[in-house]
Amino acid sequence: MNESNTLGQKLDSIDEYEREPVAEGKLQGWGKFLGLYAGEHVAGTEFVIGPLFVIHGVSAPDLFLGLFIGNILAVLSWAFLTAPIAVKTRLTMYWHLRRIVGSKVTIGYSLVNALMFCILAGAMIAVAATAIGLPLNMTMPGLDDFYPNSVEWVVVVFFVGAVVTILAILGFEKISEFAKIASPWMFLLFIACGVSVLPTLGCESFGDFWRIANEKIWTGVPVEGQSKFTFWHIMVFSWLLNMAMHIGMSDMSILRYAKSWKQGFASASGMFLGHYVAWFASGILSAAALREITPGPIAYMGAGVIGVIGVVITSWTTANPTLYRAGLAIQAASPNWKRWKVTLVAGVVTTLAACFPGFIMKFFEFLAIEGLVLMPIGVIIITDFWVLPRMNLKSNLAEVVKVTTNWAALFAWLGTSVFCLVLIFVAEIEIFFVGIPGIAVASILYILSSKAYQKRFTQKSYNTENIPK
Repeated sequence: MNESNTLGQKLDSIDEYEREPVAEGKLQGWGKFLGLYAGEHVAGTEFVIGPLFVIHGVSAPDLFLGLFIGNILAVLSWAFLTAPIAVKTRLTMYWHLRRIVGSKVTIGYSLVNALMFCILAGAMIAVAATAIGLPLNMTMPGLDDFYPNSVEWVVVVFFVGAVVTILAILGFEKISEFAKIASPWMFLLFIACGVSVLPTLGCESFGDFWRIANEKIWTGVPVEGQSKFTFWHIMVFSWLLNMAMHIGMSDMSILRYAKSWKQGFASASGMFLGHYVAWFASGILSAAALREITPGPIAYMGAGVIGVIGVVITSWTTANPTLYRAGLAIQAASPNWKRWKVTLVAGVVTTLAACFPGFIMKFFEFLAIEGLVLMPIGVIIITDFWVLPRMNLKSNLAEVVKVTTNWAALFAWLGTSVFCLVLIFVAEIEIFFVGIPGIAVASILYILSSKAYQKRFTQKSYNTENIPK
């Protein structure tokens, strides 16, 4: 038998339950999810986000309290919004969405979603490239660089992209196993890096830390040309940083493997190890490096070669599940393709995106835009699941009445997007704060439009065998 055919058949045999509920025997315990969330959120991008807090001049009290409250809100969003629906349906977010909004809207959303995830995974690959490029004496991207700045940069990015793509093709279990192995020592690496440079800032004892934190790290004074961050920026950012994953419901694709909805609380491992401790540690590194923000160099300063290796591994543990989600999204738009093939396509797009370092330097803004674009669909899923049945309206309307477009859902998605754009460009509200009113508007629009739209269907229109209980 041809060797290439054998490889193709092996890849075809990897079943990720893309179009059907996850089998009972494939459900995973707490350990898998604790490792997966820690691996994904104790990530290479923490070497980017922590320094950005420093250059935006957040004060130490605002940072400590804002992150504490915001991360709790994020964990509660995963546990009480995403996980119950994921465990109840056992479907990917995209296949469940198809039941609600119809195939046409799902295709459009899936392609947008896939592109966003490809760019996000590309940012992880670019972070890893800043570490691998150090021994090559590669010129690192600057704060204002958007386009590739050297041939070496492109070559290194393509190497990292190939590794990440292969791991994503292998599927959920391989990704979670990789994260479970890597996450414990990645967390310790962040702590070691931060502690190791404290003496260079004048911190000789534990008692000196709070004074040094206020005077030399989180001083409350932004770098010239950067906006000022407050407690409210930090709280909302840490809550809605992953809005696309929890309120946007993309992590249905991950949590459908959970044995219980309570495993949504496993997200705390990522939030408090990564989005709390790791952000503090990388902020300390940035201050010691005179507000440098390129991940590879600041990790090398903190822990030498081990720090560089850590940047690479933490980037992979985030890029892998992100690219996995992108592959599932593309497959929802092209269901006749095998998952490994669409993941390969997603990997190529991701790697091309990673060649542009501007995605790292504008990471805050990109994450905010991603959340706003994907959030309304997640709110539609939540409202469809929890609210519509209590108002005597049909859930999963597209499946029940056999339509390819649920116009109520499409109106709510587009209407919310327009509302958010008006807040940003007309009312000039900072992008970080637009998500909160956007969530409320998406839910209200979907309820009102569903009441109006469902009036067109008589009782005979409903396929009673498919009406959700």
